[in-house]
Parts: sequence; structure tokens; C-alpha cells
Amino acid sequence: MTALYQTRYVYGDALAEAAALNPQVVVVDADLYTSTRTAVVRERFPERFVDVGISEMDMVSTAAGLAASGLVPYANSFAMFITAHCYDQIRIQICYPGLHVILAGSSAGLTQGPDGASHQALEDVALMRALPKMQVLVPADGIETRAMTLAAACGMSGPVYLRLGRYPVPNILPEDYVFRLGQAVWFREGRDVTLLACGHMVFVALQAADLMAQAGVSVGVANMSTIKPLDEEAVIRAASSPLVVTIEEHSIIGGLGSAVAEVIAEQGCPTRLMRLGTRDVFGESGLADELLAKHSLTPAAVSQAVLARLGH
Repeated sequence: MTALYQTRYVYGDALAEAAALNPQVVVVDADLYTSTRTAVVRERFPERFVDVGISEMDMVSTAAGLAASGLVPYANSFAMFITAHCYDQIRIQICYPGLHVILAGSSAGLTQGPDGASHQALEDVALMRALPKMQVLVPADGIETRAMTLAAACGMSGPVYLRLGRYPVPNILPEDYVFRLGQAVWFREGRDVTLLACGHMVFVALQAADLMAQAGVSVGVANMSTIKPLDEEAVIRAASSPLVVTIEEHSIIGGLGSAVAEVIAEQGCPTRLMRLGTRDVFGESGLADELLAKHSLTPAAVSQAVLARLGH
């Protein structure tokens, strides 16, 4: 059986690895270190771990101060809390001065599950993407999570938002994968339709592509794991097919779908666009798979929706 990984778990191990590689790395958490998996760093490097308690805004301000002092802070909380609760602190104290703070939003999207609407971040990418200087990363699997976490500590600069999930997915990228900011990863080319996905929806896109292939449809699939800066060349390449479909576990407003729409419109690409995600609604309590099914974010639902749009 193929091993499954939650990106938040891989992140915890990768964060400890980053701390070992870069002595400037420090970790700040807001009383969620078991869920965010920063407990790994808390155990291995206690002198470089700060738990501020249930005080997310203070955590972000503390991280800004640490960055201004020359350290490389990773601030951690649920995606909903670290983006929405702390927006003013992120905007003024991190993005305005362009400080290198990595904001790790854990348990993002619908698949936070039973905790419901108050904890399900469906607009976090939109919030972070709108901020000047912010870089927005959404890893597709465990391999990319590790690569992004290490890159943020050893090579990147400026504000970073890293979106992590608790839904288990297999590794779909090769073991020797190298993350390159702003560069999409192509899995396959397609003549009839191209699926552009991020996060664990990339695996859904690959499965949906297999289902559509059985109907004789040629499907391209690309992993758009850097939402900002977006790989505009990849979008233009995708637009050579008659239909482009974006798939995200996020609102279709302001996230990957909107970013792709902007490029297609500005470049005058002669293609149609279909955005799959949540549609101007809050989440709700339920099992992860139930919620994905309700919002048509399963491989079968994606396949059916795209085939219908193509007229099959």
C-alpha cells in the first residue's frame, strides 16, 4: 500500500531539519505545537522554541521582532488564525518592512473537518496573496513540503506564507525534487484540457485525469504550488488547450483560480476557464471526505464536471 502523509507532519520533521542546518532558525507557536507539529523542534531545540500561549497576534509581532534582529523565525498556528486574526500585524510589521518571517498555516481548508467553519480557512490564500511582498506556497505532498520548508530557511528572503494540511496524501513528486520559487511542475501534457491544481488537490487532479483518459480525453496536469509569484508562463502554456481548469481546496475567489484568470485575461489567451473550489460559502462541520464530496472536489466529481463542460 502506498504510504500517505499529512503535510503538517512532514513540516514538523523538516522544520527540525532546517533548525539543524541553520542556527538562525527559531520557532514561535501559540499553544498549538502538538497540532502544528512544531513539538518536534520544542523537543530537539528547546532553547530556540517560544510558546507565547493563546496569543496569535503577539506571536506574529514577536516573530517580526526576531526577524528584525537577524534571526529566521517560523510562526505557527492554524491557517485560519494566523492569517485572519493576525492580518494587521502581518501587513504592517512583516510585509511593510519586508521581513523574512515564515508564517506556517496548518490544517488549512475544508479538510480541517469536524472543527467547522470557525477553523476552516477557505480565504487564507486570498488574504496573503493580496499583501505586497508576500510569497504564498502550497505544497502538493510531503516531498514538496520538506523542500519548501528547507528553502525558506536556506535561500529565500522576505515574507512567506506556507499553507499546510491534515489530509493524508501520497508522495507524487520524485525523491530528488528541487523546489524552485515561482515554477510550476508539469506531470503530463494534454490536448483537450489542462488541470492546474495546488495542495493535495494535485493528487485529485491526477486521479481525475486518469478517469477522463478512459473517456478518450487528453488531459494535462500541472502543480501550481507557488501561488505568488505565479508561474505565468505555465498558465499561458496551459491555455494552449481549449479548456483550463483550476482546482483548489479554497474559495474560487482570490486564490489559484483568480490568479490564473488574471493571467489569462491580461494575456488575451484564447481559452475557456473553469474554477473548481468552494463557491462563496463558509465551511461546516463534517468528515474531510464528506466535505470534499459536498463541494465536488473528489476525482470523480472533478472528472464529471470537466467532461460536462467539454460536452461529453
